[in-house]
Amino acid sequence: MNLFKPVDMTKDDPVRSILIFTIPMLIGNVAQQLYNTVDSIIVGRYVGDNALAAVGSAGPILNLMLVLFMGIATGASIMVAQYFGGRQRDELSRTIGACITMTLVASAFIMAVGPLVTKPLLHLLNTPESILGWCFDYLLIIFLGIAGGGLYNILSGVLRGLGDSVSALLYLLAATFLNIVLDFLFVAVFGMGVAGVAWATITAQFVSAALCFWKLTRMQEIFDLKKEYLMPEGEYISRLVRLGLPSGVTQAIFSMSMIVVQSLTNSFGELFIAANVIVMRIDGFVMLPAFSFGSAMTTFAGQNIGAGRMDRVLEGAKKGTFAAMGISAVLTGIILLFGRHLMGIFTDTQELITLSNNMMRILAVGYIAVEVTQCLSGIMRGAGDTVTPMWISIISSVLLRIPLAYGLVWLTRTPQLPQGDCAMMFVSMLISWLSGAVMTFFLYKRGTWKERAIF
Repeated sequence: MNLFKPVDMTKDDPVRSILIFTIPMLIGNVAQQLYNTVDSIIVGRYVGDNALAAVGSAGPILNLMLVLFMGIATGASIMVAQYFGGRQRDELSRTIGACITMTLVASAFIMAVGPLVTKPLLHLLNTPESILGWCFDYLLIIFLGIAGGGLYNILSGVLRGLGDSVSALLYLLAATFLNIVLDFLFVAVFGMGVAGVAWATITAQFVSAALCFWKLTRMQEIFDLKKEYLMPEGEYISRLVRLGLPSGVTQAIFSMSMIVVQSLTNSFGELFIAANVIVMRIDGFVMLPAFSFGSAMTTFAGQNIGAGRMDRVLEGAKKGTFAAMGISAVLTGIILLFGRHLMGIFTDTQELITLSNNMMRILAVGYIAVEVTQCLSGIMRGAGDTVTPMWISIISSVLLRIPLAYGLVWLTRTPQLPQGDCAMMFVSMLISWLSGAVMTFFLYKRGTWKERAIF
């Protein structure tokens, strides 16, 4: 089997197809997570704990600005997978062309709007003055080069929709290596601080985007990448928006909720902000199997529904979810056993290591539940039902988690803890994850998503 060609997931054993597709994607997601993690490690080691807190505080605002790309990517992956599974060359070509054009337009919009809203949002978040300047500089540079990250995410999503997760992996590995080298060069050698980390990140993202585009130009046996296809037709824009809008709205609401929660996080001071950054960096790695299996499930379901094989979809959903839960259980065990060692990578401050480890242990069991949510939501999205996962995410991550976070913190206020117990921030997150898994399982079993196939 040629690993660099698209994978037809409508053949062979469903679990084998899912795993072959998931493994390189998982490795690629690990590499992508290294972007942020290496940034945090280098900033924490060479600049200080406050700089580490600054990079982490920038996250919610950056995620809010990226929702346009997330929406386009979701719609693209579904349409590409189903058109590829149905062997519809012209429709596939027009979809890919529309995705590229819409990504460039979204990048221009973010480059214009991002710098204008960043400082007001940082003040709204109660960002401590000691790190506000660093946060602003970091975000300003990232927005300047947002097109690189946007194009990589969209074009790699197209490659995965075609079943080619290996090429996207190799390009990401190359960009990650470049990012690490530039991080050390800009921060440790040139002393550029937080700004150096941002410049390293956008440079590496442009390289990965260029490599993905080059790969697509060499896949003319599957689709056509001509100038006329870059002028998107209303029909394809409408479908991309219809499929991607629920995911985009979900991410926008989720990002806004994270901003609200970040304001509460900031009220506990720089030490807890830095601890939260460390936990979220480790969390990013532990979440990767869930996101990788979820993306694989979307492509698997899309291709098989396009080919009229609902039987394979149901079999793959069941076995793939169990495989993902098994992997997550192993990672949870690693967190419980070696948590302090993992936290020690980011800082030598023992108080910060202890606080981060305690928070991480609260979340540990929830990662298995997240696998259920991501895998079954991936199946529903692949069928064209992006609305149901949207509502599940909104209910669990916003309507449930935000009141819980504020309520539990308020209920735990004492003379010794006048701000409340910061651990309640993570307890609320755990409860939202468990609730999301229960809702996802129930709605998947209900089966209305089967009627939403778009082609």
